[in-house]
Amino acid sequence: MPVKGNVIEVFGSVQGEGKYAGVQQVFVRLAGCNLNCVWCDSSHARDPKASGAQEKDPLEVWAEIEQNWRGSHSVSFTGGEPLLQTEFLKEIMAILKVYKTRVYLETNGTLPDALKEVIDDVDIVSMDIKLPSSTGCAGYWDEHVEFLRVAWGKDVFIKTVISSGTTMEDMVRAVEMISKGDPAIPLFLQPNYFDINSGVIHKCREFQQYALNYLSDVRVIPQIHKFLNIR
Repeated sequence: MPVKGNVIEVFGSVQGEGKYAGVQQVFVRLAGCNLNCVWCDSSHARDPKASGAQEKDPLEVWAEIEQNWRGSHSVSFTGGEPLLQTEFLKEIMAILKVYKTRVYLETNGTLPDALKEVIDDVDIVSMDIKLPSSTGCAGYWDEHVEFLRVAWGKDVFIKTVISSGTTMEDMVRAVEMISKGDPAIPLFLQPNYFDINSGVIHKCREFQQYALNYLSDVRVIPQIHKFLNIR
């Protein structure tokens, strides 16, 4: 019997973050998250009941993907944290593999063991680094290191939200972690939308200039979907 996933919605839109900002994608938003970041823009997704999620089997989700596919670059699994539903991911990704559809995984990068279960069928890994001074959560440095090790060899890039509270200490630690793994991995500094008028752009530039001493590709790019007022 197919494993059902807690699915909030399936929709077509424009990717608003990171390396593939601007491309057309089909988004599969899954419910549930293991974190509680203070600036989260999808906090409704933490609780499957509160989010209005429905249990759907992989073939139902594939049918919705097909309906929204026209002109799309890839299918983005997002949340919440999609790696909380690895059994469902394995089944839907197997279908996508048959149809040679690229799989884009949007993840908080804290569940390396879960990533191991699906990594063979993932093409693109969009990983967040959760800086404690930004998120208000504990640090996940060890988990991030192991996560990057598992993602090695895939098309992987890293994003991190920069807020008015983000410290240089956290940025130094993040840059050190990336540089020891692979300094060519692109790093995207995302100014917190709610802090745009609070000097956060200047902070992003300061962090960028520091990071470029150790990493080859560091970019400051806001979450464009918020400015475009789209999902």
